[in-house]
Amino acid sequence: MASYRVNLVSTLEASSAYDRCRNGQFFSAKGDIYGVCVKLITSSKTNIEMWTDNFAPMGEGIRSHAMIIVLDDPERGVEVDYDPVTSIAVLYNFDYYGWIKSIALAVATDILEDSHNIFAVHGAALDLDGIGVSLIAPSKTGKTTQSWGLLRVDNAHLITDDWFFVRLTEGRPRVFGSEKNCYIDADIGDVWDEYKPLVNQTHFDNKGRGIANVRWVMGPDSVVTTVSMRNVVLLKRDKNDSETVRKLNVDDALDYLVSNDFCNPHQMIRDERKMKIRTEFFRRYLSNCEIFMINTVKSAEETQDLIREALGIQ
Repeated sequence: MASYRVNLVSTLEASSAYDRCRNGQFFSAKGDIYGVCVKLITSSKTNIEMWTDNFAPMGEGIRSHAMIIVLDDPERGVEVDYDPVTSIAVLYNFDYYGWIKSIALAVATDILEDSHNIFAVHGAALDLDGIGVSLIAPSKTGKTTQSWGLLRVDNAHLITDDWFFVRLTEGRPRVFGSEKNCYIDADIGDVWDEYKPLVNQTHFDNKGRGIANVRWVMGPDSVVTTVSMRNVVLLKRDKNDSETVRKLNVDDALDYLVSNDFCNPHQMIRDERKMKIRTEFFRRYLSNCEIFMINTVKSAEETQDLIREALGIQ
């Protein structure tokens, strides 16, 4: 779970917070999150700069479908007030851009899964020579490290390293990227040498994270917007399990995802209806893919070899 609380509030309460932004020094920018116009309002110029580097722009003439308002309030904790009617999320005392962008993605997901039958996965997705591969994992199990490792495969393309949207079809699921550029860790170049030049060109925040354009080092065609999904790689880190690679059936994979909150600490609403929608989505998503479980207890390089071997790639 993320280290913040989400409070469901009334439209009146959310509008009151929005009124606080009408006076004073606030910056705003609109981002295009898979067709959802999300407006960020914040007093931090750094947040706005990272937002505009992170997401594709949405024209100012387009009315917002959702708003993310970042406010400081010493009387509040690190928490979110969310009104699902207006899709306004008020973030109190957030000093970490990573949570801001994740909540924006979660709000867009809340809109899309109810109104458009479009779902989201907190995970990485790649196109490996036309074959779709997604990596889904709890925090701190190596999802981002291993997805960037797979990007080094010949004819590999990144869809996203963090969050993607899914349209379920009669055949394999079709996945779509969500961000223009990635929010990377400063130590990614310590794991994979290919990314050291990217790290050297990126400005990092107080959490050692920064927005980076992977095209700078992997080429202008290294990022694509969509792929048909064929393989799902679930990651775990369990030193008590000697098995490092295992093929899973749908039920076992779904049990793992449900027991780990879908590997997504950023969900605006977790009521019975929403959880049922997400569970059914993942059942259908997994049913059309080959599924592997990788235990990431070995080094990053050894784990990468295990993933490639499971996928049948070099």
